[in-house]
Amino acid sequence: MTRKSQHPAGSLPEVVIIGRPNVGKSTLFNRLVGKKLALVDDQPGVTRDRRMGQAELAGMHFTAVDTAGWEDQDEHSLPGRMRKQTEASLAGADAAMFVIDARAGITPLDEEIARHLRSSTVPIVLIANKAEGRTGEAGVLESYALGLGEPVPVSAEHGEGIADMFGALWPLIGDKVEAAEAAREAADLEAVDAEDRPLGPLQLAIVGRPNAGKSTLINQLLGEDRLLTGPEAGITRDSISIDWNWTDPQSGETRQISLIDTAGMRKRAKVVDKLEKLSVADGLRAVDYAEVVVLLLDATQGLEHQDLKIADRVLQEGRALIIAINKWDVAQDASRLFNGIKDALTEGLAQARGVPLFAVSAKTGKGLDAMLKSAFETRDSWSRRVPTAALNRWFDDALTANPPPAPKGRRIKLRYITQVGTRPPRFVIFGTRLDALPTSYERYLVNGIRKNLGFDAVPIRLTLKSPKNPFDSDKS
Repeated sequence: MTRKSQHPAGSLPEVVIIGRPNVGKSTLFNRLVGKKLALVDDQPGVTRDRRMGQAELAGMHFTAVDTAGWEDQDEHSLPGRMRKQTEASLAGADAAMFVIDARAGITPLDEEIARHLRSSTVPIVLIANKAEGRTGEAGVLESYALGLGEPVPVSAEHGEGIADMFGALWPLIGDKVEAAEAAREAADLEAVDAEDRPLGPLQLAIVGRPNAGKSTLINQLLGEDRLLTGPEAGITRDSISIDWNWTDPQSGETRQISLIDTAGMRKRAKVVDKLEKLSVADGLRAVDYAEVVVLLLDATQGLEHQDLKIADRVLQEGRALIIAINKWDVAQDASRLFNGIKDALTEGLAQARGVPLFAVSAKTGKGLDAMLKSAFETRDSWSRRVPTAALNRWFDDALTANPPPAPKGRRIKLRYITQVGTRPPRFVIFGTRLDALPTSYERYLVNGIRKNLGFDAVPIRLTLKSPKNPFDSDKS
């Protein structure tokens, strides 16, 4: 599998937010990006993977990176692996913000993190969070002893200290911010008209039940341990988006992808923990913003009812769907398993028969290039617009081949069809007595659109409209 750098020329500088658990890193991240992208809760250890967002600080734009809380644990434990992810985030950073809790004062773990950061070549800004009021003054003064320069007192929750944060960051990344903005302005001048502009990066979400291998699959694509993985179910909590370039090994063409990892989705009745509820809701929002969704199945578990519910949710939201059976390298009776899942999907997803199905291995990389190629082809179908003339030629042929019924001897007349939108494809049919048109005939038309007009298995929206004129002669 051919891979390229995740950081194209002209990209914004990266600023990593680091600190021990529960000092307010995710609150600060949300404040910088202007959205509640990261999950926030009173209990420590909510954030587990790196999350990136486009930040703005007093007019200065950069990429903020939220990280897991730094803990002093065995490197093979879950907290230890989270710490390694945080350490790795420093490797490509242009600056780091080390956040401490001014109300709690300096802890031994803060001192350990500071020692690590002092040995790093990445420029550090010391952020004394929760510094509002007098309760934080002592902690701000204590933080000078960390040897990382003058602390910046802030309140991420209340938005205090923004100007001082800008003043500390600008000398470190200002040149790169200006260079990135200049590169973007030059690219805008060369851009073609919006109508001719190709589709942007593919927004590709990976969903599925816990422990299906979603994060492992993304790590395999990237060629690095970018996301936290392990035998524990439910490691991923936030929906993590990663910009990446994929090169098609057959054509050699390089395509941009935004990979979105999501939390595992269990049956609603089993989700009782508050954080898991937040994580699942975050994953469902990621589906809403995706273009193509890969539903990852576990070959060792087969197809379960929950998988069909997830697939139905994706299609109900109008997203294009691909299904991949992971852990194929350890599958038992592979051929029978594949055909069984295919038959069950045909029966269980009647609204989109023929959804692309792939056997993959996140561990070895098997089938991933074919899956990605199909994802782009599926997005093309999902974004396809048919000229009105060609659409109505097909419509006339469909009506000739199978005329609509005449309930109680009264004719249903279908006049014409038009496509009113894409992503997903949306069509409106105009005619008379449409309230009497059987659902089976609507399915006939939708299946014809899908089969004959290049829409494959993407979700289709079909609306029936009658003329408003009460004196229309066809109503009699």
